[in-house]
Amino acid sequence: MEARTLHLTVLPLLLSVCQLARDAAVPEWAQKGAFVAAVRTDEELSLVCPAHMVPPHVRAHGPWRALKVRGPLDFALVGVLLTLLTPLAEAGISVFALSTYNTDYILVPADRLDAAIRALRAAGHQVHVP
Repeated sequence: MEARTLHLTVLPLLLSVCQLARDAAVPEWAQKGAFVAAVRTDEELSLVCPAHMVPPHVRAHGPWRALKVRGPLDFALVGVLLTLLTPLAEAGISVFALSTYNTDYILVPADRLDAAIRALRAAGHQVHVP
């Protein structure tokens, strides 16, 4: 990928990444948030949703903060995630990446958000914090 500046916006949500049984239905509580993702594999059902919606008995990790890449992104683009994940990895920040049809989202631990913003800005990206 050519060196390029990506524009990101920090979403004003605390998110959790949840794990349910592979044959579980997507629960009603996970379907109503402003940011919801569900991925089913033959091993599990993973959900990303607002942290405050997760019942205490559900296996979950978080809180996470999301950075949204300004899109839509062309499917022919190469290396979008690499250009974002490399500076975060170099700063020792773990990530959970999600992609949609239009764009990419990078989730970082909520307590590492400021460090993530600094690392992305130092790599030449623009990060908007509303």
